[in-house]
Amino acid sequence: MKLKLDIDPDIVAMMQAEVAAGERAVTAAMREAGTGLKAAWRLQVTGAGLGTRLANTIRSQTFPKSCESLDAAALVWSQAPVIVGAHDTGPLIRSKNGFWLAIPLPAAGKSLRGGRITPGEWERRRRLRLRFVYRRTGPSLLVAEGRLNTKGQAVVSRSKTGRGKVTAPIFLLVPQVKLPKRLELARDADRALDSVPGLIVTNWVEGQLT
Repeated sequence: MKLKLDIDPDIVAMMQAEVAAGERAVTAAMREAGTGLKAAWRLQVTGAGLGTRLANTIRSQTFPKSCESLDAAALVWSQAPVIVGAHDTGPLIRSKNGFWLAIPLPAAGKSLRGGRITPGEWERRRRLRLRFVYRRTGPSLLVAEGRLNTKGQAVVSRSKTGRGKVTAPIFLLVPQVKLPKRLELARDADRALDSVPGLIVTNWVEGQLT
């Protein structure tokens, strides 16, 4: 006995249409999940007081970039992973050389390169020498002899009489510091992952209705 199977062209077209609908639904779902996660992470960063500049380092991208696929995926990342990761994990930070961490005080001012100023940069810019002050009951200090300008920053004193000259604390010295955990990135990532099946169904149904 011989059996012959003829496939109706309409059925083939319907199957192809269903595959295409699935590709559109999965790709759209991953795009929405990735975009939503990016927005949630940016909101966390700004809500933690870390600023919009750091928040805007959070980016998202759907793959493949140029077509729709049942294997579509979304990638969400930060262009400043070390900073964002530190605020997400709250690590214990120690000096690289095993000595002190120098934390600038208000009298130190800002770095010309952005971020915190270092003792070396401070001495070069202010043309003052820093002096180590050891304290048994608290963080040790780096201080300088000078005067405070209108911004409260230590500068060279031009007074020949010593008027207005002060010993200004410039840096706190600590052996280590615990960075507080200010972000919960995994929480939003889990929520985005859990939303994917529902997004696929929603986009598939909407594709059938349009």
